[in-house]
Amino acid sequence: MEKQIDRLLEIMAILRSENGCPWDKKQTITSLRPYIIEEAFETVEALDSFDRNDRDSVDNLKKELGDLLLQVVFVSQMANEEKLFNFEDVAKSLSDKLTVRHPHVFGDDTADTSEEVLEKWNQIKKQKENKKYLLDGIPIAMPAINLSQRYASRASTVGFDWEKWEDVLDKVEEEKTELLEAIEIGEKEEVEHELGDLLFAVINLGRKLGIDSEKALKSCAGRFKQRFDKMEDINPDFVDERKSIRELEDLWQSAKKELKNS
Repeated sequence: MEKQIDRLLEIMAILRSENGCPWDKKQTITSLRPYIIEEAFETVEALDSFDRNDRDSVDNLKKELGDLLLQVVFVSQMANEEKLFNFEDVAKSLSDKLTVRHPHVFGDDTADTSEEVLEKWNQIKKQKENKKYLLDGIPIAMPAINLSQRYASRASTVGFDWEKWEDVLDKVEEEKTELLEAIEIGEKEEVEHELGDLLFAVINLGRKLGIDSEKALKSCAGRFKQRFDKMEDINPDFVDERKSIRELEDLWQSAKKELKNS
């Protein structure tokens, strides 16, 4: 394995050398930001569709992980050129972090459950990284659903959580009522505020049910597109014609029925 890592680092150094690739030489540490985001999403997409019994699916995940690793190697090479740090430093930093955050494995501490591990992990992270607050360190650039899940999950490690999912459902109803009241008043900022509270409550309901809300919503969006596409298959002209909502609903139900029977 070390030989392949050494080979990868050597290839990256050559690509950035005087006789290397013009595009690779032109890049800077910050210019790779959009590619890092893109590769991260493509890796997640490969994970979402992963099937260990499908060779193509396995190969695709391997490829996407490689593309994501490339971004780490690329940035590390440029940092090395500026004498900031190198790939070895990145690997050492990660190894040190893993050993420190797993005292129940590499030290004398104990943790018998996944919940205990998370609680200790977050406390250690706050102490070692000198975080002022428990929720510090979670990147706010994450999609809002993921960010909400991470905040709620980390808060739960210190007991700030509902006992059961039925309690969260009550919270959803409470937030729904408050949203309706805000809509009646008609102040847009307040409506936005209450809608956010309702969405956060729904995301927490998913968390208590063991559901990834990001994945659930993406699946829902995928089903919506599939059904809407089927509506166009059934009646291609409806997008250019002004149909009544009743006609569109009938077409929607027909599309759902066809997809279910196919």
